[in-house]
Amino acid sequence: MAANRREFLKGAGLLAAAACGGGASAASVPETGAADYATDVLVVGGGPAGVCAAIAAARNGARVLVVEQSGMLGGMATQGLVGPFMTCYDKVGKTMIIRGLFEEVVERLVARGGALHPRGVFGNGPYSAWIPKGHDHVTPFDPEALKVLLDEMCAEAGVKVLFHTTFVEPVLDGRRAAGARLFGKGGFRRVAAKVVVDATGDGDYAYRAGVPCTLGDGNGRLMPATMFFHICNIDSDRLIADIEANRHTFHKKDGVSYRGFHWYVTKAIAAGEWDLPRRCLNMYRGVGPDVWLVNNGRIPGVDATDSESLSRAEVEGRRQTKVMMDFLHKYVPGCEHAVLMSTGSTVGIRETRHVAGEATLRVEDVLNGVVPADSILLAANSVDVHGGKDNPMVSSYRTINANWYGVSYRCLVAKGVENLLLAGRCLSGEPAAAGAVRVMPPCMAMGQAAGTAAALALRGGVTPRALDASKLVATLRAQKAFLG
Repeated sequence: MAANRREFLKGAGLLAAAACGGGASAASVPETGAADYATDVLVVGGGPAGVCAAIAAARNGARVLVVEQSGMLGGMATQGLVGPFMTCYDKVGKTMIIRGLFEEVVERLVARGGALHPRGVFGNGPYSAWIPKGHDHVTPFDPEALKVLLDEMCAEAGVKVLFHTTFVEPVLDGRRAAGARLFGKGGFRRVAAKVVVDATGDGDYAYRAGVPCTLGDGNGRLMPATMFFHICNIDSDRLIADIEANRHTFHKKDGVSYRGFHWYVTKAIAAGEWDLPRRCLNMYRGVGPDVWLVNNGRIPGVDATDSESLSRAEVEGRRQTKVMMDFLHKYVPGCEHAVLMSTGSTVGIRETRHVAGEATLRVEDVLNGVVPADSILLAANSVDVHGGKDNPMVSSYRTINANWYGVSYRCLVAKGVENLLLAGRCLSGEPAAAGAVRVMPPCMAMGQAAGTAAALALRGGVTPRALDASKLVATLRAQKAFLG
């Protein structure tokens, strides 16, 4: 018990340091004695990026362990109820360019009635919240169906999954990632690994291993958080008819969007029934005929690397949900008898740490369609930054000037620590550039690339940093990734 208590205090001190925004020190020498788990590839975090990293690494011959602090895979897609999957097509909407594991997930969901294929979903309609730019070919999906599918895909690939297990700190051998210390229902455990993939979203492993990180824009500003929620028992025909009758009034003024139901929000504000930092209500139609997803709350000033800040955000997110439900019941046609199905079990986070890598995704390159030779994915997702000018209502939305852009493999290779790869929104990128690829389809493609790279590096007896990127690109192409 005393040893466990010392370990807890040590871990707690490290977690407190991690909330402060600078690099944290970690164990520089592996612990003695046998590890509780030994694996080739350790994936920290089972969200969209992490689960794809795990499946890809296992399919390419590696032993894989993924640790997830919740009781399900899918992260923001399942826990956070974030949906739909944003566009996976090129800028002009003709070619599906994020494919590979993402496409497999979509097709398997469609086959069991758990998603609509993006080829038949178009912008400026109910499935895209009537948003035309950047919302062509989104993918509505059922998070319950996704939970089951991801369990199945990990089992098929031979991935070992540890739920209800929290990453505490990295185990390093000098400047080499050698595993991690974990905490679960059985107490503290240690895993020995040859390669680690940080898919925490917040860059927790990299940060605690001492890799340089930037929090938000580097000046203390982060994009606001959102509590997603799902509703049902909607008369969808009446709701859609009301939007269509008023769609000609959609506009943007001083960076603030006035879209769905802004004509009712104005009335609610005048009546003292709306105190939210939005002037409209964004609703996306779901897979079921009476199911809608609400992505509308804005919670500014949330630092999701700090538990106190995150706790306040969860409470505020649920409060905002009640305000919107009351609004829907009173003002919106077809929603008089709306039922709240669920709020996210975690608040949706757009931004925390940007981890330094061997290359940095630059916003100029995103906007101008630069495709590096070692690109591991192509995307056309717009630069979407919320909360500009310290106003949570303001957003900066810039579509790209080309048909797509690429993300270099070196953006996934952590700087200064060997055998550590990044996957998901913590990739090495300028804040605005990360604002383009933080959405789930690119994150899943990054996960597939990171997991594949880990397995190839182990097979070739090299570090991920020394891996011949051309071999990675060729393998990804063979496994149905679209790389031009």
